[in-house]
Amino acid sequence: MKRSGTLRLLSDLSAFGGAARLRELLAGDPAVRVRGSPDGRHLLLLRPLGTVAPQLLVAARGPGAELERAWPVGQPSPLDAFFLPWPARPALVLVWESGLTEVWGAGVGPGWRLLQSTELCPGGGARVVAVAALRGRLVWCEERQAGSEGPLGPPATAFSHCVCVRTLEPSGEASTSLGRTHVLLHHCPAFGLLASCRHLFLVPTATTWPGVAHVLLIWSPGKGKVMVAAPRLGLSYSKSLNPGRGDTWDFRTLLRGLPGLLSLREPLAVHTWAPTPHGLLLLDFGGTVSLVQSHGGTRAVGILQEAPVGPRGSAALGTFQGTLACVLGSTLELLDMGSGQLLERKVLSTDRVHLLEPPAPGMEDEEELETRGSLRLLSALGLFCVGWEAPQGVELPSAKDLVFEEACGYYQRRSLRGAQLTPEELRHSSTFRAPQALASILQGHLPPSTLLTMLRTELRDYRGLEQLKAQLVAGDDEEAGWTELAEQEVARLLRTQLIGDQLAQLNTVFQALPTAAWGATLRALQLQPDGNGKLRSQAPPDVWKKVLGGITAVKEPPNGILPPFELLCQCLCRLEPRWLPPFVELAQQQGGPGWGAGGPGLPLYRRALAVLGEEGTRPEALELELLLSSGRPKAVLQAVGQLVQKEQWDRALDAGLALGPSSPLLRSEIFKLLLAEFAQHRRLDAHLPLLCRLCPPELAPAELLLLLRTYLPDEVGPPTPFPEPGAEPPLTVGLLKALLEQTGTQGWPSGPVLSPYEDILWDPSTPPPTPPRDL
Repeated sequence: MKRSGTLRLLSDLSAFGGAARLRELLAGDPAVRVRGSPDGRHLLLLRPLGTVAPQLLVAARGPGAELERAWPVGQPSPLDAFFLPWPARPALVLVWESGLTEVWGAGVGPGWRLLQSTELCPGGGARVVAVAALRGRLVWCEERQAGSEGPLGPPATAFSHCVCVRTLEPSGEASTSLGRTHVLLHHCPAFGLLASCRHLFLVPTATTWPGVAHVLLIWSPGKGKVMVAAPRLGLSYSKSLNPGRGDTWDFRTLLRGLPGLLSLREPLAVHTWAPTPHGLLLLDFGGTVSLVQSHGGTRAVGILQEAPVGPRGSAALGTFQGTLACVLGSTLELLDMGSGQLLERKVLSTDRVHLLEPPAPGMEDEEELETRGSLRLLSALGLFCVGWEAPQGVELPSAKDLVFEEACGYYQRRSLRGAQLTPEELRHSSTFRAPQALASILQGHLPPSTLLTMLRTELRDYRGLEQLKAQLVAGDDEEAGWTELAEQEVARLLRTQLIGDQLAQLNTVFQALPTAAWGATLRALQLQPDGNGKLRSQAPPDVWKKVLGGITAVKEPPNGILPPFELLCQCLCRLEPRWLPPFVELAQQQGGPGWGAGGPGLPLYRRALAVLGEEGTRPEALELELLLSSGRPKAVLQAVGQLVQKEQWDRALDAGLALGPSSPLLRSEIFKLLLAEFAQHRRLDAHLPLLCRLCPPELAPAELLLLLRTYLPDEVGPPTPFPEPGAEPPLTVGLLKALLEQTGTQGWPSGPVLSPYEDILWDPSTPPPTPPRDL
């Protein structure tokens, strides 16, 4: 059933203080800037610098004082104003072109109070051209006079700006704390600054030098990195930019060190920019909407039915529930973010509509919680929310019904019988008690104290997870937060049945955060090196059963989802390739029938090799180690054959000598393989002592001679006492003597005499008989 978009009136603005002035500003000036507070209770309207009558109005919903200021003609007015995400009280910051900055707060006394006034450019001679507030930081782009950063000449005059940042945090009840100024970029063009919840986007403006107007930057303070991207070229580069470590960049030097970025000279033709939690939306003059993601990649979202015709920046873009909303004049278009398909098009009763950012997580009041996930629109007619309405006639199942339906699917996957389980059977059968116990808990049959005791561990884990999510949303130490979240998720998944959605989720975590995912696996399997280049594990068999089980490797995994063992091998190959063979060797020692180690499927070393790629494209050293450590006769012989081809005689001999008495046939095959090489050329002579050690003790001298006769090269001409110059020297009796002694037979051979001079080989102390002389 098709969804339908709804536009619901939340407030006619009468609940806001100064409602008349609010409506007047919204209806009268299309250039007015509108921002919502993080708690959703305040609206900020600013007539910016350059308008006829610059004016600021802050209106509050419900009890609360309003703030209204106006600046006469000729008096400097603010360049921009922002709400600050301070949980204790509402606060806002005003920034002037001169660098003057005022921080205002409410809730400390009656009405709004000026908390602090400071200068962003204390030296004078600088002009602020753009400013943004990002998670307790104030970032601005200022134009400096020629000479304050060195002599500038054409076209260096276009690079007379710099981007700076200062921390801005509350301090006590009635004061603020401003950190030191740190310069992020030197000698850069004029950039516009747009902030989302985690990222700052530095975008070209109409005054940006055309040679670099196709480049934009994405700064992620939580990761301490800046992404330099050229959307039209499909290029993006990541560089470190962490003010805490003193990082700073010269913009010109930065671009010169990134190949390909300066090959395009055509500026980006963008009508409207809009930051969102998903990235930066841009609307071009043809009506195409694209999304620049935080990693620098760009993808097309969709094409609007109408191209923008108003001035630059007059369109409004936003996202909600996987949907793109675009307001062009009096038209609202809703497009699917995944497919770009037009879902709905609405005609509004006014052409002056502003989109508001959603309230910050955890700061919404009860009224805002009802509209979570929707998009808010503001006009002189009121405050609206746009969302998707659930289809009529859809009745949501009760919690008890969901328990039995979910349990039915779970038990069906584990059951070996062919009959289909039904929720009714689970309700009345005494075999399956867990669903009935959970259903009774949800119905309130158990007292709260008993329920709390049963769920104490789960509640503690859930609380820790919620605290971690809040830390990530706040942008505090994001790298450590994501690592901990990935470790918790992998540990949770390894306690479940790794099939279906759980296996797909495990693949996703390993692809996004491989280091953290492997760390969690390392702890789950209790892997430790033993000091001899091998691994040992104290994990219970159930964990290894989940890791080694699942489908065997195929050339093309279904939907790209790898089984757990293949996933771990792929991760190890990327992070620590040298530990892959010991891991596979340890895995082969685990498990039982049907686990993937001793079952009828592919052996584990073959599954690991499949992860490395097709034959001929794998890393040779890693493939050899996997074959040698597999313990499989066929694999070891294949590895020794490869070592012989590369003339790595030491490794080939060591592979044979490493085999214990339990593998006499395999040792014998390796000896015969190397004996054939010994009979044909002299490059193995230096390793003769090792070859003698590899010789099977049960091999009789006659059998050895027969083998050598088989492997000796055919004689081309009559025998000569000395080899031709440059030819391969033949096998000599002296070399053969050491091999025959290794057979363990002393004295005369037990087999038939092959030649009248064979006794020379068996009695080293007796010289050969003197032939009779003819007198």
